[in-house]
Amino acid sequence: MILRRPFLAKLVIPGQGCRVQDLLKEPLWQEDSLGQPIPDSPHACAVSLPTWDSVVGYEEGREKIIAKMKTGYPRFFLHAFIKRLFVKATEEIAGPGQKVILFAGKGPVQRAQRYVERFAKVATRITSYQRGLQALVVPEEAERTALEYWQHTGEIISSRQAEDLLADKNGESFGLSSSLLRQKVAETSGAPADHHYFLESGMAAIFTAHRVVTGIHPGKKTLQLEFPYVDGLKVQEKFGSGVAFLYQAEGEDFDEAIRRIQEGEFAAVFCEAPSNPLLRTADLVRLAEACRVGEVPLVIDDTVASAINVDVLKVADLVTTSLTKWASGKGDVCAGMVTINPKSRWVEEFRAFLTEETEGGSRLYSGEMRVLWENIEGFEERVRRSNVNAAMVADYLREHPAVEKVWYPSLVTREHYETIRRPDGGYGGLLSFSLKQAKKMPKVYDALRFCKGPSLGTEFTLASPYTMLAHYHELDWAAACGVPAELLRLSVGGEDGDVLLATLGAALEQV
Repeated sequence: MILRRPFLAKLVIPGQGCRVQDLLKEPLWQEDSLGQPIPDSPHACAVSLPTWDSVVGYEEGREKIIAKMKTGYPRFFLHAFIKRLFVKATEEIAGPGQKVILFAGKGPVQRAQRYVERFAKVATRITSYQRGLQALVVPEEAERTALEYWQHTGEIISSRQAEDLLADKNGESFGLSSSLLRQKVAETSGAPADHHYFLESGMAAIFTAHRVVTGIHPGKKTLQLEFPYVDGLKVQEKFGSGVAFLYQAEGEDFDEAIRRIQEGEFAAVFCEAPSNPLLRTADLVRLAEACRVGEVPLVIDDTVASAINVDVLKVADLVTTSLTKWASGKGDVCAGMVTINPKSRWVEEFRAFLTEETEGGSRLYSGEMRVLWENIEGFEERVRRSNVNAAMVADYLREHPAVEKVWYPSLVTREHYETIRRPDGGYGGLLSFSLKQAKKMPKVYDALRFCKGPSLGTEFTLASPYTMLAHYHELDWAAACGVPAELLRLSVGGEDGDVLLATLGAALEQV
């Protein structure tokens, strides 16, 4: 994992017990409105880009901003412990002009080697390192390409593992049987415990699912429906045989996609339910039937709403989930999961593949598994609190005279969301909105006294200028797909509802 504590701005939420610190050496904004001190803890690591200008500066690589950052979002930024471990490994096993990138096993390092040699056109080598880690030794000029593999696939090593190795501490003393965690998540998903497989991150879950399904139908493209999280699409573009992309699954274009699925054209269909950041849900009933006819696996990611609210297993062959988000809720663990539908026609192929990929059903480092086990106890309560608050915030924003549009599952493609919503499920804690005066969004963002970070699913509210962070270098393309540059995404936490609305109202006075 890259981060060890919540990805926050400089803010402490009353009653939430957040021990956080601003990771900017010199804060880019004034003391938070609550005026509370930020405790100095070696484990309180967060990323904060608290002003719109700092977001732009980060994306453009301005030294003034980059120099102040001590850490960043998982997969995009090396945690301090991981940096130190990479330096140590480089000193021990690399030659002049070489760098070392570490991976947690032979499979990931071999895939990374193929990626680097393909895209950087250089020779590399692999060697074993400490306690099962594998080292990819690359020329200095290919280091960026190797880290691209980290970002896109999520096959990363844990910062807790790096910390233990640097301290020469055996992390296995914190061991927790993966079977216990499998039983715990099975209570929510509805699948048998041994149909769940844990990976290093949510992206590693998506990447692994992609490898599974493209292995069944090699040579065929995958199909992505609805606008997805950025690396969900990158994986399909850079691995396998490519991807066809339909950013809105509706109308004649969707009819055509259904026909092509029924004819068995694709290796698999990928989508999120609901999507990130537009919170749209495709017609999954119709889609699942087309996949059945065409014998095409359907892979659905349920991270945004979580299995507490939705049951996508009844239509999907494989379900991917980022456990970093709602299941953990703390922002201090990185983990992903692939769940197999026991009724899928490919259940045996899926289980054989994933069993070989994971020892005992898990590739998680023991320290990550321990923290996830502790955090997941509050999973259901956390989601249900956020359901209530987010629905209230969505209604408030929809009626606000400054707001142009609100994206929330109860407000967009609701009829399709209802087909997967559990009887006692809500509409989730994630929403996005835009302003009638779009150019005023930077002022609103700067004035907003919420935690500001690029993740979601925490028990405290997080605001993110999503498009700016995920698609800064392709803003026109994102806008053409219906995702405006000035969109602001909110992951609504469990704070007092009146405080949330008052905070939003104060910021919107800037319009």
